[in-house]
Amino acid sequence: MQQISIIHNMKIQIRPAYIAQIEKYFGKDYIIVLVGQRRVGKSYMLKMIRNIKELDTNNNIIYVDKEKEQFDFIQTYQDLNEYIKSKYEKGKKNYILVDEIQDIEGFERTVRSYCSEPDAEVVITGSNAKMLSGDLSTLIGGRYKEIYIQSLSYQEFLLFHQLTDDDDSLSKYIQFGGLPGLAKIGLEEADVREYQRDIYNTVLLKDVILRNKIRNVTFLENLVHFLADNIGKIISANSIAKYMKSQGQPITSTTIIEYTKFLTEAYILHKVNRYDIHGKKLFESNDKFYFEDHGVRNVLVGGNREGDIEKVIENIIYQHLIRMGYEVTIGQLQAGEIDFVCSKRGGHHFYVQASYIIADDNTRKREFGNLRAIKDNYPKYVISMTPLVKKNDDNGIIHLGLRTFLMSNEL
Repeated sequence: MQQISIIHNMKIQIRPAYIAQIEKYFGKDYIIVLVGQRRVGKSYMLKMIRNIKELDTNNNIIYVDKEKEQFDFIQTYQDLNEYIKSKYEKGKKNYILVDEIQDIEGFERTVRSYCSEPDAEVVITGSNAKMLSGDLSTLIGGRYKEIYIQSLSYQEFLLFHQLTDDDDSLSKYIQFGGLPGLAKIGLEEADVREYQRDIYNTVLLKDVILRNKIRNVTFLENLVHFLADNIGKIISANSIAKYMKSQGQPITSTTIIEYTKFLTEAYILHKVNRYDIHGKKLFESNDKFYFEDHGVRNVLVGGNREGDIEKVIENIIYQHLIRMGYEVTIGQLQAGEIDFVCSKRGGHHFYVQASYIIADDNTRKREFGNLRAIKDNYPKYVISMTPLVKKNDDNGIIHLGLRTFLMSNEL
């Protein structure tokens, strides 16, 4: 579990896994890029680095937060260059930390200029996957490292809200998700939902609508709601187009593909490809979508989780697998579907089925049977909320309780 640090007379929750990733690249001439949806904690990670490095008098911190009014004057890379020059101290290690750098026109030029300075380290954050232009990628080659910051894990949720690991805490996590700002807001449902709607509207406006100059805002909003209601389902642009047409909103498949791309670039959504387990190849269409934060997804569809808890569980499991560092695809068999095919460098490979409760033989046959149909020796898991299940071996298939899975850091 994480620890709590008191710095600058503020109680700050440390997320040490991310701190370790960032520290690993200091001193190696890398630009460190923290990416992820707005309000998942990138700004706090940057502040944490600032606070840690300020403890050493040999360091000089140059900090810019583009979401603060005091930095409104920094509009272009020339403005940023001038500000950095005015704060730069020769003879010290200069940590250049810029939050939401994509709001600065031409920022790539500044980043390129300082990335090779021996007395400088550059850490920037952004809320769009395409914030680094092709020109920058070409100019600096492989000299930048992206670190993807996710919303809170279940373990972090417990720490941030000072909860114990029990069924009630898991229920809160399933319902409210993992936006770090909820630690200040509290877990009263009305307050949580208002905060989540505000975050969603901000992300949609700044990182999707304005950035991509979208005119058909009504369709974009309907598309997000459609995807929120269909997480974990295999869908295609054509199937969405047919549905939208039935609702009196004709739209082309090309536009749908473009808009879903914008949503994934803003880290609101994750698109997951299908993988043919027997043929060992990726399919080119019909994908699944999951939300970065399942709490934001829940506020979009409304209601409680009684009718769609299995969808939310699948979303949570997907995000935790990504957090563990696995590459994840959807498995396709002739006789059925495997929720997740997971792999990691070094040959670690396994399969996961997500379920709510294994309550009868039919459910058991469906969830375990699909895994048994895979004729290889890679590990196979079923993850569910079945009462009393922590970790059982069912003839070679491991049945994990959801809480057990979420309290682990690898499989």
